[in-house]
Order: sequence, then C-alpha cells, then structure tokens
Amino acid sequence: MVSTTDAYLDIETTGLSWKDAGITVIGIYLVNGVDDRLVQLVGMDVTADNLLESLAGVKEIYTYNGSGFDLPFIHGSLDVDLEGLFNHHDLMLDCWRRNLYGGFKAVEQQLGIPRQLQGISGLDAVRLWWRYLEGGDLDALATLLEYNREDVMNLRVLRERFDGSQRRA
Repeated sequence: MVSTTDAYLDIETTGLSWKDAGITVIGIYLVNGVDDRLVQLVGMDVTADNLLESLAGVKEIYTYNGSGFDLPFIHGSLDVDLEGLFNHHDLMLDCWRRNLYGGFKAVEQQLGIPRQLQGISGLDAVRLWWRYLEGGDLDALATLLEYNREDVMNLRVLRERFDGSQRRA
C-alpha cells in the first residue's frame, strides 16, 4: 500500500514583500497517517534545495492564504514555484465559502480551534526573529518556532473540520 503525504505549510518572514524581506521560517507538517512529522527550516536552512527535499513525496500542499502570500513569497525568494510542482489547496477560500473571514487566528477563534500561544501576531513573529538574530535570544526563537508549529498543526485541524462537515452534510 502506497501512502500519500499531505503537507501543511506556513512561512514566517521579516516583512510583507519578498522584494524587501526574507523568509525566517518555513514550517511544514507532513501527514501520511503513518509517521506524521514537523519540519521547520530556519534562517540559513531556508533554501530551495532544503524546501524541495522536505516536500519529497508530497501529494498536496495546504495553506491559509498561501495563494496570496506564502507561495508567491517562496517563489520570489527561492525561485521555487510550489503551485507548479504540487497540488495546492488554499483553506482560506474554503473559509470564505463558509462566511468565515479574517486572518487565520480570527478563523481559529470563530471555530473554537485552540492555541497555546495567545496574542501573538505576524508582527510579533518578526520581532521575535530580530530578538533572536540580533541578541541571540533563544527563548524568542523557541517562541517563534512554537508559533509556526501551531500554525501548521492548526491548518490540519481546520481542514479536518471542513472534511468532517462535508461528510455530515
């Protein structure tokens, strides 16, 4: 039996445009039902080769606003066209079809999807990165990685909520 792997992907960056900012973390939650695992590429490990190696065997990539942000940012920064290489499913569009609007954290709140780290935003993620990079603050890096981990893990929860509601309908 061949198992297929789905990837839940989210990036952290130093800004909103790849032209004047960089990727600090690429979080990938690989799920195949056998040996699910989290991969986080950080700092200098954020390369095209590492990204493609991490996604080897992936059937579909799931994101939240990946069509508008994550995948174009990766394409511009690393010259890797994930939409051309993989099936991509942007869960934000599923949210819109269900009248769920706002950023991912707002949707999580509307659906009651819990998060251990409360009150941390994308702007905080930028600040955490700079605290780590400029001051060697390992606690800031650990918080940033936990924030990213919760993002990718909750993408799976969001997808499963939608899959479950379709089966019940």
